[in-house]
Amino acid sequence: MSSGRHALPSRFGKLYREIAKFGMVGASGFVVNLAVFNLIRTATEWQTVRASVLATVVAILSNYLGLRYFAYRNRDEEDRGSRRKELTLFLFFSGIGLVIENSVLYTTTYGLGWDGTLATNVSKFLGIGVATLFRFWSYRTWVFRTAGSRPEPVAPYPEPALSGSWEQG
Repeated sequence: MSSGRHALPSRFGKLYREIAKFGMVGASGFVVNLAVFNLIRTATEWQTVRASVLATVVAILSNYLGLRYFAYRNRDEEDRGSRRKELTLFLFFSGIGLVIENSVLYTTTYGLGWDGTLATNVSKFLGIGVATLFRFWSYRTWVFRTAGSRPEPVAPYPEPALSGSWEQG
């Protein structure tokens, strides 16, 4: 564990790298999600939200592989039981993210009547953005935790030594 003035920059460096890796996986999932969504919408007569749910499920599966084997590959991999728990939590929080994402699309499509190609893609984009914030928090907090549970707390900066005649005694 780092101490003193180097603990905080080290902690931010780790968080920055984690966000960058999560972002790379998320970007690929975003492309998969929109590509599958638009493919389904043009190739079938499926309703907007139904096509979006399937596209989100495909993206969730690709994101799990990217997160598990790229972004969080060094996190808690001890046994099959912990992997099963990880996958269960991942699917649970991904399901909540799916609801968040598609609630935005549902509201704009059926509540506001915006069902054109551009409108549904913009709504899907916004829904993915809101759901991504939730997913980042939940995955790093509950799913891909560091080995041994919670991350170490940051040590406070040490108090500076005071120098003055009143200290000398």
